[in-house]
Amino acid sequence: MHIRFVEIQNYRKLKSIRIDLTPQTTVFVGANNSGKTSAIAALRHFLKYQGAFTTNDFTLSNWARINKIGTDWEAQASQPGSPGPSAADWTGVLPSLDLWLQVEDHEIHYVSHLLPTLDWEGGLLGVRLRLEPKNVEELYKEFLSAIRKAKETLKAAPPAQGPDSRPVALWPETMRDFLDRYLGTFLTVRAYSLDPARQRVPEKGVAIPQPLPTGSEPIDGEPLKGLIRIDLINAQRDLADTGGSTDRSDDGEHREPRGMRRLSAQLRSYYDAHLDPQAAPEPSDLDALRAIQEAQTAFDARLNTGFSAALKEVEKLGYPGDTDPKLTIATKLRLTDGLNHDAAVQYDVVSPGVPETLRLPEDYNGLGYQNLICMVFRLMSFRDSWMQVGKALKKASPGSGDAFFPPPLHLVLVEEPEAHLHAQVQQVFIRKAYDVLRAHDKLGSSTRLSTQMVVSTHSSHVAHECEFFRLRYFRRLPPSGAGEVPITTVINLSEVFGAGETERFVTRYLKATHCDLFFADAAVLVEGPAERILVPQFVREYFPELHQSYVTLLEIGGSHAHRLRLLIEKLGLTTLVITDLDAAEALGGRAQLPERGKGLVTRNATLKTWLPNIESLDELLDARDDQKVRRYDQLFSVRVAYQCPLRVHVDQTGSPIEVAPSTFEDALVFGNMSAFRALTGDGLIGKFRDAIDSSDGRTRVAQAMFELLKKAKKAEFALDLLDLKQERWPIEPPAYIREGLEWLQTQLRRRQQELLAPSEPPGILASAVT
Repeated sequence: MHIRFVEIQNYRKLKSIRIDLTPQTTVFVGANNSGKTSAIAALRHFLKYQGAFTTNDFTLSNWARINKIGTDWEAQASQPGSPGPSAADWTGVLPSLDLWLQVEDHEIHYVSHLLPTLDWEGGLLGVRLRLEPKNVEELYKEFLSAIRKAKETLKAAPPAQGPDSRPVALWPETMRDFLDRYLGTFLTVRAYSLDPARQRVPEKGVAIPQPLPTGSEPIDGEPLKGLIRIDLINAQRDLADTGGSTDRSDDGEHREPRGMRRLSAQLRSYYDAHLDPQAAPEPSDLDALRAIQEAQTAFDARLNTGFSAALKEVEKLGYPGDTDPKLTIATKLRLTDGLNHDAAVQYDVVSPGVPETLRLPEDYNGLGYQNLICMVFRLMSFRDSWMQVGKALKKASPGSGDAFFPPPLHLVLVEEPEAHLHAQVQQVFIRKAYDVLRAHDKLGSSTRLSTQMVVSTHSSHVAHECEFFRLRYFRRLPPSGAGEVPITTVINLSEVFGAGETERFVTRYLKATHCDLFFADAAVLVEGPAERILVPQFVREYFPELHQSYVTLLEIGGSHAHRLRLLIEKLGLTTLVITDLDAAEALGGRAQLPERGKGLVTRNATLKTWLPNIESLDELLDARDDQKVRRYDQLFSVRVAYQCPLRVHVDQTGSPIEVAPSTFEDALVFGNMSAFRALTGDGLIGKFRDAIDSSDGRTRVAQAMFELLKKAKKAEFALDLLDLKQERWPIEPPAYIREGLEWLQTQLRRRQQELLAPSEPPGILASAVT
């Protein structure tokens, strides 16, 4: 048994989404504020902490409808004979979660109370968990009573005096106001069986949960109790270092446990649950218990001897009298007391040639390793509590000796495991965490008991380590109309490609680079190493607004950029492709210097098959800006930028002439002729300078550069330009790149306005190839 998928409605920005889960590990990825944390919160609220909902968990655009329920009820109450309140009034506005389980034939006994019909024989089984009014009539009565009382008070108050006086706002003004205070009193989560035959696939990323039949009755009791165990590692684990406070209070959500601040606390928790010999002792614990008792007796004797003189002094004051209890000293030792101090957990420091052991307290180890050890202990504790390892079984049923029956499914939610961890450790954790959860002789590869782990992350290193089919991409969508708010859709990346060469290439490419695509607001795909080095410099120097955006830069090459097309289109990621013309003979395909009227074509697959979908070189050189852009939806567009004809002064006395650059490097030179004439240096910089100085016409200089670039060390050339000693960097971006970056900056500005999202911390344009 495992969770096949969940469908979440009306929870924060998750208006209506489906999240497919793999049978083992599923990883949520996406840009900041895309809904990953909301998805984890929805799972824990519906599946574990059902009393933790607040009004802030409702999708904001639904409050207009919720408040209208209140105003409609007021109107109904003022009109005798009008229909009373109905539970149907709340349909489609409160949060719900549809849980779809894959259940095998031999597991039906676990879910017999969830079956939609007696004919169900296994396969997909659904249950809806929905927040709804406990009693609509009671909510109706209490809401109207509260709002009438507020209005009567305002009516009886004397009129406001003075020009600056304002009417007093009394609670409740709206249904939202009322539920802010009394949500837990009047709303509850109930469960309903769903019909597998009526479930539908999402349309354009929007889930379409089935409506419940009229008169549907909720399932009695707690339908998931004994079926699913849910454990959570929060993003805020509150580990302390030597410079931090160790007495901070936890301020987590209502009744939700936060991570323990110290590793010693972790060990105490694990010890209490699974190892303590004083809890449900077994024969193997007797030696430890005997040692505790002997130590306690010896310590008590020493205490009474030591305190005897002090107690005799007290007796001289008349205490105790004949009828007063006599003061004595006794102790009660617990082994965990030894873990209740700062140095309980220590680290051995290896020092060759030093005979004694060198140790430091736990606070003196880095936060990264503390965080890693903390998470591993939590995972071990989750597993052992589920499997009732050690003392846990006897504590659960003391003295019974009966076999235990763990829930058949264990769901573990992990938020942002990357906190404080170096990249390599992040990858080790995500690679090994699931194995820790299955490290028990009754688990392993057995399918009788299932473990599913769901991880949300902002780390490209975590995403990099995961197979492509495990990733779920959260994409932000703009408001769909007036009164709506930005929402989220979820893309199952296992469905992006069909099996074949493209999937293999993209998978291998992303494994060879960082997976920054999954966390960026936009992407820039560049042709080669020189662009990878210099485009970020152009952004820093000339596009400060773009520099403050979350943009990733990937070196993919013009001949392969189109292979990322399906992925980029599926992600809906605004993308600028910077590529080369790659002019060639129509017959034979031999590379040529770009020139008009020669019947040349492009060899660049991106230009031929994606944007602008043109093969003729003459047509490419004359293409309009709108031909270089494809707009997919309100927030998502792709633009291509390639070398275009320029008018330049080849010499300082003649008229400007038209040249058509063939690569990034010669376009850079043609756009910075004056600067290159003044540059000093050897290598390709010197060769370009010499070509400019010795040229006597367009063909000569363009051909000279074309020949130079056939064997040029382009990355070395770019690094030499970065190393220029001028106080202000003298190199301007080539015209086609400037146009592309200006377009990208405009798109991101418009995207921010469309999303109406609060500002987020600034990012940088970072290369995904190091």
